[in-house]
Amino acid sequence: MSKNDPIRPRAVLVGVQFPSVSDTEHAADFAELKRLVHTLGYDTVATVSQRRSSLASGTVLGTGKLKELAALTGGPGVIKSGARDRTTKARERWEAEEEEASAEAPGAEEPELEASDAEDEETEPAEDAAAPDEAAAAQRPTVVVVDHELSPSQLRNLEKATGAEVMDRTGVIVDIFHRHARSHEARMQVEIARLNYLAPRLRESTGGRERQQGRGAGDSAVELDRRKIRDRLAELREGLAAIERDQDHRRYARRDQLRVALVGYTNAGKSSLMRALTGSEVLVADQLFATLDTTVRALHPETKPRVLVSDTVGFIQKLPHDLVASFRSTLDEALEASLLLYVVDASDPTWDAQLEVTRTVLREIGANSVPSKLLLNKVDRLDAAAREALLARHPDAILLSAHQPEDVAALRQTIIRFFEASMVEADLVIPYASQGRIGEVYEHTTVLTQEYDESGSRLRVRGLPAAISKLTQAFQA
Repeated sequence: MSKNDPIRPRAVLVGVQFPSVSDTEHAADFAELKRLVHTLGYDTVATVSQRRSSLASGTVLGTGKLKELAALTGGPGVIKSGARDRTTKARERWEAEEEEASAEAPGAEEPELEASDAEDEETEPAEDAAAPDEAAAAQRPTVVVVDHELSPSQLRNLEKATGAEVMDRTGVIVDIFHRHARSHEARMQVEIARLNYLAPRLRESTGGRERQQGRGAGDSAVELDRRKIRDRLAELREGLAAIERDQDHRRYARRDQLRVALVGYTNAGKSSLMRALTGSEVLVADQLFATLDTTVRALHPETKPRVLVSDTVGFIQKLPHDLVASFRSTLDEALEASLLLYVVDASDPTWDAQLEVTRTVLREIGANSVPSKLLLNKVDRLDAAAREALLARHPDAILLSAHQPEDVAALRQTIIRFFEASMVEADLVIPYASQGRIGEVYEHTTVLTQEYDESGSRLRVRGLPAAISKLTQAFQA
C-alpha cells in the first residue's frame, strides 16, 4: 500500500487467554492492544481469541483457530514445509513414459478438445466471478498482531500460515517508541531496544546472499548483519553513557532542590497535569506513549524554595524489559525525586491493574521507598456515586481533573504543604564580604526576616535541613 493511500492498513488481533486471566482482564488486554495498533497506524477489523493453558509452541494457536485466522487473511491455514521434494531419476523416467503413453492412447485428443471448448465458454463468467474475489482480497487484513511476545520461529510459522505480516506486542511497542522518540537521548535508547529485538529475528535472505562467494567463503549474510548490530549497539551504549554522565551532573546540581516526579500508566494524563502545574507547553495527545522524553519544569507560580516537576515515560502491561533497561536513566528521575505523584486514569475500569504495573516497575528500580501520593485523574468523567466509591477505597487519594483549574490549584497547595512539613527554621549570618552570595539564600530558602549588625546580615530563614546546613557551612568557611 502506498504512503499516499488514505486507507489505513487493516489488522486482526490475536490473543490467548490463560486460566489465570479473567474475562475482564482479557478484554482489557485486547482493548489496550487495539489502542497500540491504532497508534501505530492500523485499523483493527477482527479479533481471534482462544483459551489455552499455554501458547502453542509452533503457531501460538491450535489447528482450528489457526484455520479461522487464515480464513480472515487469505492464508493457507497450515505450515507448508520448506523442504524441496526429492525425485529419483527412475521415477522421472517412469513419469515421462506414463505421459507419452497417455498422449498416444486412442481418443486422447477428443477429451482435450472438449476441455478446451468448455474453458472457452466459461471465460466470461470466470472473469466476472474474479471481480468480487479481488474486492474481498482488498478488504482482508494484511497484518496479524499477537498480544504476546513470540519467538522467531513462531513469527515465521504464523506468517506462512496466514500469508500476512505478523507482529507481536513487543514489536508494536518498540515501533511506537521508535516513531515517537524526539530527543537524541530517546532515539539512542529506542534504537538499542529495537536492535536487541531485531537481532534474534534476522532471517537468511532468499536472494543468494546466504554466503559470501568465492574461495574461502565466510560467514552467512545474517551473521554479518548480526555483527553489524553488535558493533552498532556498542557504539550506542558508549554514546548513551556519555549522555547519562551529563544528566547525572545536572541531577547532582539539582540535588538540594525540591523535586516532584509524575509517574503512571501511559495516557493517564501526566502530560496534561504537567502543563497545568507548570504552565509549560509540553505535548498533550490522546495517544499511547505520546511523549518519551523527561521534561523538568518549575512549579508555577514559582515558590521559594523552587519546586521542580518532572514528567517521566509512561508504563504499560508487558512493557519489554529492553525498553525498561534503555530508559533506566529516565526512570532515575523518579528514583531521585522527593515526592512521587502516581497519576491514574480513574475512568478506566482496569486502573487498579495499571497502578500495580507502575508500582511494580518502580519497585524494580528501588523507587518504591520514595514518599508518594495517589492522584485519581479524569474524575470529571465519573458520576458522584463512582467518586464516593473511589474515596471509600482510597481515603488518602486526591481526586482531580487536570482540566479543572481549581483541582490543579488544590494539588499545588498539597505539594507545597508536603514540603513545608519537612522544613525547619534557622538563623544565618552572612558576613559583609559575602553579601554578593545572598541570592543563594533566597533561592534555596524562604527568608522570614533580615537584620544588620557589625558582623553582617542576620537572616531568619525557613527551608529544608540539608539546604540550610549547606548554606551555613558555606558562609562559615
